[in-house]
Amino acid sequence: MAYDITIFLIWGWVLGRMSETLQSEGFGHEDAGIVFQPKYPASLPVLEFPKPLVGLVRRKRDWVVPPINFPENDRGPYPKIMVQIRSNNDKEMKIQYSITGSGADQPPVGLFIVDRNSGYLYVTQPLDRERQDKHLLLAHAVAVGAGIAEDPMEIIVRVIDMNDNKPVFTLVPFKGLVPEASIPGFEFMQVTATDADEPGSANSDVRYTIINQEPELPSPNMFVMNPVTGAIQVNAAGLDRENIPKYTLEIQAVDLEGNGLTSFGKSIITVADSNDIAPEFEKSSNTVSVPENKVNALVVKMPVSDGDEPHSSNWATKYRIVDGDPGGMFTVSTGPSRLEGIITTAKPLDFEKNNHYTLLVTVENEVPFATTLPTSTATVQVNVEDRNDVPVFDPVEKFFSVSEHLPVDSDLVLYTAIDPDIMAHKLMYRMDRDPAKWLDINNETGMIKTKHPLDRESPFVKDGKYRVVILAIKDEIPATGTGTILIELEDVNDNAPTIDDTPLKLCNQDPRLVHLAVTDRDGPGFAEPFSVELLEGSNMYCTAQMDKTGTVVELTFKAMREQRNFYINLRVTDAGGLNQDHVIHVTMNEDSCMTWRDFCVRP
Repeated sequence: MAYDITIFLIWGWVLGRMSETLQSEGFGHEDAGIVFQPKYPASLPVLEFPKPLVGLVRRKRDWVVPPINFPENDRGPYPKIMVQIRSNNDKEMKIQYSITGSGADQPPVGLFIVDRNSGYLYVTQPLDRERQDKHLLLAHAVAVGAGIAEDPMEIIVRVIDMNDNKPVFTLVPFKGLVPEASIPGFEFMQVTATDADEPGSANSDVRYTIINQEPELPSPNMFVMNPVTGAIQVNAAGLDRENIPKYTLEIQAVDLEGNGLTSFGKSIITVADSNDIAPEFEKSSNTVSVPENKVNALVVKMPVSDGDEPHSSNWATKYRIVDGDPGGMFTVSTGPSRLEGIITTAKPLDFEKNNHYTLLVTVENEVPFATTLPTSTATVQVNVEDRNDVPVFDPVEKFFSVSEHLPVDSDLVLYTAIDPDIMAHKLMYRMDRDPAKWLDINNETGMIKTKHPLDRESPFVKDGKYRVVILAIKDEIPATGTGTILIELEDVNDNAPTIDDTPLKLCNQDPRLVHLAVTDRDGPGFAEPFSVELLEGSNMYCTAQMDKTGTVVELTFKAMREQRNFYINLRVTDAGGLNQDHVIHVTMNEDSCMTWRDFCVRP
C-alpha cells in the first residue's frame, strides 16, 4: 500500500510539472520528421531522472521506476504516446533524450521511439504479449553543448494481456473407452485445452462443458464433465454395448472462467464390453444313449448363446458337471466354437452296474460376470446301451509256483472266467499261447494239466517264469476274453555240471597251467561252487583243483621226457551234490614243442 501511495504522489507531481510545461510552450516539437500535436492529455505519465546530490554529481536512483503497462493489440492510432521522459535539469539547460534496448535499437528495432527534445516516448505498432511480454529500455538525457548526461534510467514496458486467444483442444477428436457395466460417478477419460494468454490469469482460465450427446439414449445426460479439469464421468446407469456401442459428445472450452472466447471439439466414447450377459443353453434338457465299455465316447454336444462381444473372454464359455456323476464317469470340455459344451465318457460305462445317469451341467464365461447374473443349467439323461461283454478272467493275470519235476498229467491250476452280461452265456476255454507245448486245458471246466515234463532250464522260460495265455469264448455270441497264467518253476538239481572236454595238446618240456570252465544249467544252490577230483590214476599226470571262484578247474601237468598220449578222468560235483565224470584226451610232444605252437595248450 505504501508503494502504491508513493507512486500516486510521484505521478501527481509529474503531471503538475507536465501541465506547466505545456502552458509555457503552447505547441509541439519536431524531430526526425515526426510532427506531434501541441497538446497532450493532462494524465500523461512523466518519468524523471533522479536528482543529483550536489551540483553535477550523480547518484544512484533511490526509488524504482514503476513499469509502463501498455495493453497488447491496442488499436492506436500509431505512433501512440506512452509516457514523457524528463530531466530535472531541463530548466537550466537544453536536454536531448534517446532510448536504447529491446524494441529501440535492438530487435524489434523501431518498436519504441522518443522525441529527443520533449522526451515523449511512443510505441509505433500494436504489441503482442504472446510474442514478448515485456521490453527493457534505457533512457538517456544529455545536456546540449555541456556534454553532461543523466545516469541512464531503466524503463520496463510490460505488455498487458488481452483475451485475444481462444482455447485450443489438445486432441481432435478425443477418444475414450468406458466399460458398459460402469456405475454413475466412474471417471474414464479427460479432455484438455490450452490457452496462449497469460498463464494464471482469467484470460487463460478455461471451463469445459458438454453441449450435446449423440445418441440421446437411454438418457440425454449419460455423461457429465468436470468444468475445471475436463474429466468425463458416467452420469447415469444404462450403458449397453449391445444396443449403443458408441457415443459422440460435442464439447466446448471457454476461457475467462467460462465467459470468454469459445472453442468446440468432440469426444468419441466407445462402450467396451463387460460380461453382463450370461450364456444360455439352447436346450435345457437332453436325452442320449451311449454304448457301454467305451472311453472318450461322445455323449452329447450342448450349444449355447451369448450376447457379449464375439470371441472375447466375456463371450467364450466353460462348463461343469455339478451333479449326477459321483464316480467321475464323464468329462465336459469346451468345443472349438467356444460356444458349445461337449460331454464324453471318461471311464468305460457298465450297463450291468448302472444303466442310467442324470447329469446336471452349468455354463459360465471364461471371466466372472460383471454383475450378478443367473447361471444357465441343462440336464442330460444318459441311457447306457448294453453290449456283448467279453468274458473276464479273475484275476486277469494269475501267478503261482510249481516244481519243474511235476509229473505229467498232473492238475496244474483251475483258471476260469465270468460273463459280465446279465444274461450269462456258457463259456469254452482254449489254450492260446503255450510256447513249449507242455500244458493242456479242459474246454469246459478250465482245468489246466501237464502233458509234457516241465523244465526250468528251457529257453521258453524267462527268469524262471513260464507265461501261458488262455482264451474264454462265448459259445453263442462271438466274444472272447483273455487271461494270463504266469508259472514260476521251482528249480530242482537235475542238471550235472559240465566242462569243455576238447582234446589238449601240450609241450612235454614246459606244459602250461590248463583252465577248464565249469557250467551248470541249474539255478543258485544247485550250481557253483563246484568241486573236482581225479579218477583212475590220472594223478600221475597232473593235479586238479578249483580256482578261487569255484567255477574253473585248474590242471597242472607234469613235465615228461618222451612223447605221450593219455587220458585224464575227472569228476566234477555241484553244490547240490550232483556230479558228472569227464574224460579228456591229452597229447604231449617233445620234438615239435618249441617249433610248432599247435602243441602248446591255448592259455
